[in-house]
Amino acid sequence: MEKIIIKSKEQIEGIRKSSQLAGNVLLMIQDYVKPGVSTLELDNIINKYIIDHGAVSATLGYYGYPKSSCISLNEVVCHGIPSEDTILKDGDILNIDVTTILGGYFGDTSKMYTVGKISDTADKLIKTAKHSMDLGIQQVHPENVIGNIGFVIGRYAHSQKFSVVYEYCGHGVGIEFHEEPQVDHIARKNSGEEMRPGMIFTIEPMINEGKASTHTDKTDGWTVTTKDKKLSAQFEHTILVTENGFDVLSDVSGEYK
Repeated sequence: MEKIIIKSKEQIEGIRKSSQLAGNVLLMIQDYVKPGVSTLELDNIINKYIIDHGAVSATLGYYGYPKSSCISLNEVVCHGIPSEDTILKDGDILNIDVTTILGGYFGDTSKMYTVGKISDTADKLIKTAKHSMDLGIQQVHPENVIGNIGFVIGRYAHSQKFSVVYEYCGHGVGIEFHEEPQVDHIARKNSGEEMRPGMIFTIEPMINEGKASTHTDKTDGWTVTTKDKKLSAQFEHTILVTENGFDVLSDVSGEYK
């Protein structure tokens, strides 16, 4: 098993800069999310912004992944490949997931967007996914254990009559795209690794309207959908464990200050 990397002050600041850039990508792209726009158009705008800011996309070419972001609509849980054939329409919900490499450091974040008027169910699902992530973030402090993140997320999502995807998880990040520890979004209370200052990982719960099980497209090898074709929603931040709590490195709006 790989060792969890405790980051130095220099590494933390590098990861913070990359995470801030990734967060700013998500703010920037908001104005372009509207009916009639293709997800490929969004990806092209994202890629240009990343390059213009002296960075590169971590997803482009990652194990053959063909684009600079993951854009996942409606029943797509994650790893949606931007396409000129996927056109946004009124009522759609979508997750845009961006990972940047800036100065050799990785920053990873995602959020939900809406197109026009969405259903009440979709609205509740998005709010539940966001609050689930926030509850997980509140668990981040030294001497707590990783499993308690998934425990509180699962408890809350289930209370809202939604399910939590168990086949994909958060992960250590910063020096590499994916590092230890694995951060499950549904877990037993008081299980898993102890959190220590200098650990950096993502919390990125995927919450489903229906059942938790997923299906991966056999043609492209990437696109993950809900098996029952019901909606899915996800939010993600890159989090640092500090001496007395947490620092949301990808927060560019001051929400967690």
